Amino acid sequence: MKRQVGLSAIGDVVQLWLAMGLAAAMLWPIYRSNGFLVMAVATIAIGTMIAVAGAAFRWPAWVVMLVTLGAFTVAGVPLAVPSHAIGGVLPSVDGLLDLFSGVALGWKQLLTITLPVGDYQALLVPAFVLLLGGTVLSGSIALRVRYGELATIPPAVVFVLGILFGPADAMAPLVLGLAMFVVCVSWVSWWRWRRRRAATRRFDRESGPLLRFGVEVRTLVGAVAILALAVTGSVAAATAAAPRGERDVLRTAVAQPFDPRDYASPLAGFRRYLRDDDVDRTMLEVTGLPAGARIRIATLDSYDGVVYAVGSATVDSASGTFVRLPSAIDRSGVAGEQLSLDVDVVGYSGVWVPTVGLLGDVAFQGGDATTLEDGFAFNETSGTAADLGELDPGDRYHLDAVLPDEPRLSDLAETVPGSADVPRITEVPDELATTLDGYIAGTDGAGARLVAAISALRTDGYISHGLSADEPASRSGHSLDRIAELFSGTRMIGDAEQYAVAAALMADRLGFPARVVVGFAPESAGVDATTTVRGSDITAWIEVDTARYGWVAIDPVPPVRPIPEEDPEEPTPVSRPESIVPPPADRPDPREDQTDPDTTAEQPVSPDTTLEVLLQVLRISGIVVLVVLAALSPFLVVLGAKARRRHLRKTAPTTLARIRGGWDEFADLVVDHRLPLPPSATRSEVAAAVGTLPSRVLAAVVDRAVFAPGEPASSDADRVWVAVRELRGSLDAGRTRRERWRALVSVRSLGGGAVRQLLRRPGARS
Repeated sequence: MKRQVGLSAIGDVVQLWLAMGLAAAMLWPIYRSNGFLVMAVATIAIGTMIAVAGAAFRWPAWVVMLVTLGAFTVAGVPLAVPSHAIGGVLPSVDGLLDLFSGVALGWKQLLTITLPVGDYQALLVPAFVLLLGGTVLSGSIALRVRYGELATIPPAVVFVLGILFGPADAMAPLVLGLAMFVVCVSWVSWWRWRRRRAATRRFDRESGPLLRFGVEVRTLVGAVAILALAVTGSVAAATAAAPRGERDVLRTAVAQPFDPRDYASPLAGFRRYLRDDDVDRTMLEVTGLPAGARIRIATLDSYDGVVYAVGSATVDSASGTFVRLPSAIDRSGVAGEQLSLDVDVVGYSGVWVPTVGLLGDVAFQGGDATTLEDGFAFNETSGTAADLGELDPGDRYHLDAVLPDEPRLSDLAETVPGSADVPRITEVPDELATTLDGYIAGTDGAGARLVAAISALRTDGYISHGLSADEPASRSGHSLDRIAELFSGTRMIGDAEQYAVAAALMADRLGFPARVVVGFAPESAGVDATTTVRGSDITAWIEVDTARYGWVAIDPVPPVRPIPEEDPEEPTPVSRPESIVPPPADRPDPREDQTDPDTTAEQPVSPDTTLEVLLQVLRISGIVVLVVLAALSPFLVVLGAKARRRHLRKTAPTTLARIRGGWDEFADLVVDHRLPLPPSATRSEVAAAVGTLPSRVLAAVVDRAVFAPGEPASSDADRVWVAVRELRGSLDAGRTRRERWRALVSVRSLGGGAVRQLLRRPGARS
């Protein structure tokens, strides 16, 4: 049904702006940029103009769709893909391609990229589609459809989608949720008030303006009261069941673009850089590298007793998630040296992207720049960067980073362990534990013990890669049995691979969260020159988390120095009378004491899956029930108010009051069923409007009881209420289920004195 656009449309437009503005506010955590604000305001304005013009000129639906598509094409590029707009206002061919492809692809990209995304590439397109489509659809419904309260649905859908595509940590969920609830209910109440006012005026032509004004005011006051009760109930429910921690959204369930578990640990290939064919090979050329700066290949924080690997949230939530990096990371709060580096990839290749310090931004250059930019992923928890496109010789990129100020090892003596969450290490070799106890004997304090352990490790250890004939044997690897071997011989021999893992195990045993970092430690040529990074510069170090300094890098690798000859295990024999000496007890092989990571030894007790499923079902059921109750709270309030009113009438203190209450209950049923009544109708007129014999009989019985000189009998009141119950059924007969429900929750009869009666005690005098 089409309607004329009048002054009442101004109220619809204002409420449309409020609803769409709140929906846009729910999208704000996804973008957090000025570009989004401009796009949201302009898009809602454009959508409103299309909806108003369509209603004013009575455009058919297909014309409204064509105009909306035209506005999407013309305004989409400057608003949603501003980087491809000509002069900032005109669409370009590339911009149009990104615009229309973003309609199909932007949704998945939003779920696989770190937030906020700003105006990165074409990721504003999904928000542009939602706001433009929602505004046009909602405005058209409000201005053109008979049941204009349906206009609240599009903003509510956009609001919910903002939650689903948003971050796991909600931004003012209670405030925004209640605000949207109030706006939607107010809009619905506004529409129902307007419809009832129009109906009242049709049947009140003969009555004066004061009576019509009184009816309209009572209706409005009743609607406001119901809204206040619904809001109060919603606030109480939301406060009592406030969410704890992060919420589950789409991005927490969608597979992220990069999983480090699909690739070998960088530490496992440590010694390939030290082979003859790679040891002197140029890997990278870095311009702007300061003295003492190290180049991070990857941070390893997950150890299973065999391999130290790059962590992933798919394995342990403490390891973070690799996500795309749409914009620069704000490092303004980090004290340190600002770096601007140019990196040329020469001999290096692989999925791990070398970085320096704390990454702020990365910009790829060259022919593969687009591919590398699309495949770049970053783990903010560990500071590790990766690229699905994989780096190859000839690639180039620019880094903006901060090299944080860090304390020296001796400064850590007074520190205490930090609270960073890292995957826990379940066991360490006995040889390492025994050696550590000797290192820290007589030392008090966690920080002092850490300093003593690292210092002793650097003092006792010797470096050997075991790759040349003139080097002592040094087995590669960093499993528990290799670390046990490091501490079990007369000489401690290994390289950065073993010493970094051993230091991390020691730090963890002392209570410090620790992780291993693989990277290069070249000799810098200066910030104004180009530093050549070779395979021989490969190394590993650890980072420990302290309460005072945060994550601190520590180099546990001993300096290169001559390795002494191995002491003979047995002294030179001396000629003595031959005697029978029992053979020495076989020394147990420490590797035999290690539990194979793949065995089932000491497996944790499997949790009761049935109980977990039951608890999860109960949790979800509870949440669903709360949501349903919040959604139904306005209707429940109406039903409760009517039940309270019926109880007061039926239990009135006098028989006459009960009879009058029975008639009032029947009259309210007639009003809620929307039967046309003349103004100030008498009982006979009400019965005539109903048009049934039982209603006329009821009107006559009540008139006789009211106007008769004597007190009516108590049985008369009982018969009146029985008749009211039967008449209720006759009013519902022949009506659809929807009409019966509408009469049940109608607020037409809840106005003026009817509302005041709800607060009156049953025994009070009227």
